[in-house]
Amino acid sequence: MKLRIIACVSVLIGVSIGLSGCSKKEQVKTATGENTGKEQSEVAAGGNTRKEQIRMATGGNTGTYYAFGSAVGQILTAKTTVPITIQSTGASKANIQLVGGGDVELAIVQNDVMDYAYRGVDLFNGEQVTSFSAMAALYAEVCQVVANPAAGISTIADLKGKNVSVGDAGSGVEFNARQILEAYGITYNDIGKQNLSFGASADALRDNKIDAFFCVAGAPTTAVVDLAIGKKIVVLEIDDEHAAQIIEKYPFYTQFPIPAGSYQGVDQAVNTLAVKATFIVSTKVSEDTVYRLTKALMDSKAEIASAHAKGAELSPEYAVGGISVPFHPGAEKYWREIGAIK
Repeated sequence: MKLRIIACVSVLIGVSIGLSGCSKKEQVKTATGENTGKEQSEVAAGGNTRKEQIRMATGGNTGTYYAFGSAVGQILTAKTTVPITIQSTGASKANIQLVGGGDVELAIVQNDVMDYAYRGVDLFNGEQVTSFSAMAALYAEVCQVVANPAAGISTIADLKGKNVSVGDAGSGVEFNARQILEAYGITYNDIGKQNLSFGASADALRDNKIDAFFCVAGAPTTAVVDLAIGKKIVVLEIDDEHAAQIIEKYPFYTQFPIPAGSYQGVDQAVNTLAVKATFIVSTKVSEDTVYRLTKALMDSKAEIASAHAKGAELSPEYAVGGISVPFHPGAEKYWREIGAIK
């Protein structure tokens, strides 16, 4: 069966392709370097061979999801010969909806957001999505509250009355921001709320159009790194008392220190919270393909870490912890095979 790979970005070794000018009907290049208008990978399924396509939803093209996903997609394509193409998206909630709608087969999401989706609560209130399974938790997604100190902001409490971006509308970041502000007695009615991507938030803060923004991503995050080069910033702490309140109410959070020097001018470690970036996969993808992708992910830790710093956080123990939705049979087979799941 011939399937067109519908994607706006191809994973290429050493090649960058712009998002503009992409067409759903155009041919793309895979990491094998072959032009194709159909899927090239044949996998065994019940004694028969069939072709599968793997399109990966990531996040905004200045965020960690996109950079990490691009690096991993390239490496897994080379390791498994399963061509993986990358899409820049609105991140967690949008990615789950893309998997649910059959628009992509693989996606990076926050572990809290996938829990909401699977149970049909909170961000997914009344919209239960169960057409995906977990593959592996990847790395810590750090709740970073970036502010302009010239606006008189030194603590999260100081955000009251300020213009604050809380991430893309409907994103996991927006929900994290609400939960964190809630612990400090601040609601969205108390701020000049804006819904901007990480890149747009950084640009707006640089131009003094906003005073602060929430960014939930692996630290350091490209958009914040670039911002800090020419703009003095402060990354706000979530102190132990407020962190404990948040974790008690929302146990998918963990405390996490952003290392000193992660951003120019931020010379001391900043204590905050984190959730987990996680690979989810469509339940329609074959067990064999998901097994091979999961195995290649763990076998390629060193290569992934060389391509992106977040790869250093990959481990079997981290990959299976804090996962509240069922694993895909292919992933579960691998995790049981190596003893990560008993």
